[in-house]
Amino acid sequence: MSDALPGLDALRELPLPAAVSYWPQTWGWAALAVVLGVGGAWAAATIWRRRRRNLYRRQALKALQQLAREAERDPLAARGLPALLKRTALAAQASGGRAGVASLSGQSWLAYLERDVPQGFPKEAPALMRLLAYAPDEAVRELDSATLTQLIRASRDWMVKHHVAA
Repeated sequence: MSDALPGLDALRELPLPAAVSYWPQTWGWAALAVVLGVGGAWAAATIWRRRRRNLYRRQALKALQQLAREAERDPLAARGLPALLKRTALAAQASGGRAGVASLSGQSWLAYLERDVPQGFPKEAPALMRLLAYAPDEAVRELDSATLTQLIRASRDWMVKHHVAA
């Protein structure tokens, strides 16, 4: 062997090339991240406002579900339905529109309720509402359970579908 050849201990690793800069390619991704961030914040704010605006609706539906369960056992529990509908309608209004809703009664009240429910309330709904609100307990106990169930179902449809003025 010749002394001119280096040994294994004298070998060196090849130097790696300089790292490729990502800066020119990433400005578009940065812009996309900003757009997605702003869009995500806007969507989150919109969802939060909608959920906050519809809190009364969720509470009313929960109260109606409780009222329906109690009315199955005792028809007198359905006495709370007219008041629940009125409270829900008042809560749905901006402060300026509450006076108009609060003054509604009879056919005008039912027309207000039917405005947002296509199939509407049963034709005997005004009499049922009056009976639930003012009749003696014996008259309420004699109510047909199917008619009462239909009124509760129509009330639920109204709570779900009525329009809230922004």
